[in-house]
Amino acid sequence: LTQAIGNVLSNAYKYSPGGGNVSIDFPEVTEKVGIRIRDQGMGMTPEQLQRVFERFYRADSSGKIPGTGLGMSIVKEIVDLHGGHIELESKVGAGTTVTIWLQSQPAAADDAEPAKTVRKDTP
Repeated sequence: LTQAIGNVLSNAYKYSPGGGNVSIDFPEVTEKVGIRIRDQGMGMTPEQLQRVFERFYRADSSGKIPGTGLGMSIVKEIVDLHGGHIELESKVGAGTTVTIWLQSQPAAADDAEPAKTVRKDTP
């Protein structure tokens, strides 16, 4: 998950000209845990958004922004392996928002009996 979040943050900074603002917040939903990363960068068209998870796809075809086009495909693979999903929102000239959603773990019941340790004493 560290790799996935790092890739999204890397893109947010790379595609934000002049060091634009990047924000991180954690949406509150009871059955899911989310991390939302927003940038104020160049944004993407609907066509680019459709392809963002393809291996080697680059939204920037100018070659001015470094990268291999593997970052978001790796993010998707990691999130899928954790049983989560990704939401993308983007508007050209207004930035991109990536939200990674994962299932939260069920809380342990307060009234559950603590685990017992069985110990055998040897003579």
